[in-house]
Amino acid sequence: MAEYTTASDVLIAESRSDEVDTAIWSRYTSTTMTNNQTAHNQNTAINSTTIVGIRSPERKQAIVASDGQATMEDTVIKNNTNKVRKLYQGEVLVGFAGSTADALTLFDKFEGQLEQYSGNLERAAVELTKEWRTDKVLRKLEALMIVVNKDSLLLISGGGDVLRPDQNVIGIGSGGSYALAAARALMENSDLSPKEIAQKAIQLTASIDIYTNDQISLEAIEW
Repeated sequence: MAEYTTASDVLIAESRSDEVDTAIWSRYTSTTMTNNQTAHNQNTAINSTTIVGIRSPERKQAIVASDGQATMEDTVIKNNTNKVRKLYQGEVLVGFAGSTADALTLFDKFEGQLEQYSGNLERAAVELTKEWRTDKVLRKLEALMIVVNKDSLLLISGGGDVLRPDQNVIGIGSGGSYALAAARALMENSDLSPKEIAQKAIQLTASIDIYTNDQISLEAIEW
């Protein structure tokens, strides 16, 4: 039987027997629906949250805060999920946008890199992205991470990106842009502490983004 991979190929097959038409159309639509559902589920897992990270050299503090909502497609499953962790003897903060299983896997991998490179955040981040992109299992993980210590604030993605924001604040997830805008405005126009700014940013985002709530998880480090 000939292979048909596009809608036009399926339409051409109409001149053949009904049995062939049905088999080809079923295979085409099944593959398309499966691929679309997989992409939707991965995108929903990554985007349905808000994480904000702030590093303040002036106040010698770093904060990562997240909302607590866990969403499966259009349903709220849990309201107080913790999406922030301390790693490397409490010297590094990590916030994660993605599924819980992916988070646990990447937390373990990243902590191993931190141990191997004596807490060098940037080197550990680069090595994690290398492994993330090349390992047959890890490269299937769809996620975003914010990591911060006293020296750096970074965004890490499975696409091989390790990015340092210009203004020591970053937001990810479905409400990431709102949280980032709120945090930057508060940093420039108020005397609030980094902790208060992160909390306010999540609260404001929760009033806009349906995938974000105001049950805040927050971790801080000082130096």
